[in-house]
Amino acid sequence: MLNVTIDEIQQDPLKYLRQVEAGETFVIFQADKAIAELRPISSKDKQLRPFGLCAGEFSVPDDFDAPLPEEILSAFEGK
Repeated sequence: MLNVTIDEIQQDPLKYLRQVEAGETFVIFQADKAIAELRPISSKDKQLRPFGLCAGEFSVPDDFDAPLPEEILSAFEGK
């Protein structure tokens, strides 16, 4: 990680963008205070989760989508 001032970046912004593209990270300073970090975007390709990852660990009951009992519906409705 390299330190760079705003003035240095303004003199040749493409130079720093090329370095970032190559994997370099910069901390940008203004008046001796770190104000930002310029770094490449990580291009981690997210892999899809495989189907059946939790197969056999639980089962959905047959009445899963059955209407709720009246007392629970009343509680939801504030009655």
